[in-house]
Amino acid sequence: MPVRPVFRFAPSPNGPLHLGHAYSALLNADMARAAEGRLLLRLEDIDVTRCRPDFETAIYEDLAWLGLDWEQPVRRQSEFFGDFTRALQLLDDDALIYRSYPTRGEIRAFVETREAAGETWPRDPDGAPLFPGDAAILPEAEIARRLREDAPYALRLDMAGALARVGRDLAWNETGVGPDGDAGTVAARPELWGDVVLARKDVATSYHLSVVVDDALQGITHVVRGRDLFAATSVHRVLQALLDLPAPVYHHHRLILDADGGKLSKSAGAASLASLRADGATPGDIRRMVGL
Repeated sequence: MPVRPVFRFAPSPNGPLHLGHAYSALLNADMARAAEGRLLLRLEDIDVTRCRPDFETAIYEDLAWLGLDWEQPVRRQSEFFGDFTRALQLLDDDALIYRSYPTRGEIRAFVETREAAGETWPRDPDGAPLFPGDAAILPEAEIARRLREDAPYALRLDMAGALARVGRDLAWNETGVGPDGDAGTVAARPELWGDVVLARKDVATSYHLSVVVDDALQGITHVVRGRDLFAATSVHRVLQALLDLPAPVYHHHRLILDADGGKLSKSAGAASLASLRADGATPGDIRRMVGL
């Protein structure tokens, strides 16, 4: 008997949902319905300082108002840190992660100094400078001191070691369209990201690690998400290969943009679904506004 496709909508309860979230949620629901599949809701709340119960409640209210229905129970990532710790342990057993002690500010200052001297510093697809290694930033004695005192650290993936382990012929099946028109079988380029952070001393996981582990544990077969995460799929593919996890089909959709052509965001004050509802918008209006 064929396995039913499984889709998921996975917002973070760190602010109100806006039209961009509505589009992604509705598209997931539409595609699940068309495929006679299942729709799951996951709350990506690993940032326990910014995620709040009132935002979680608002997510349920907004999605129900849009007419969506999802399976229970809802998975809250904050309740499953042990799953992510076990995945980290597997990578550590293979000597593929390491502690890194430079702070974000120290890394930024190092790169700014090099760029001020005329050097072109490589950056990842999101525009962040690639990590140069602890020894480039901190004296050996300072690294030893921080190690001895168990100072704050990041757990980074040894990308070179990871690629030596799984090879460079990673790809994924893309049914959407990437920023450069990529579709079909897309070659993964995880090396463009360098040694990504998979956890920190005070946060047991990262988005990259938690999303890969959760998609596998929940049996997700189709990941439908914004095009801004297209490049990150390369990191997810290498983690799936290292952890022997299945690769879903990916569908990266267009983004809903503001009047200036920028991506809608909570931090920039994008109009919330709740405010649109209060102003008299209907679920049908929302579908029309996002082009469905």
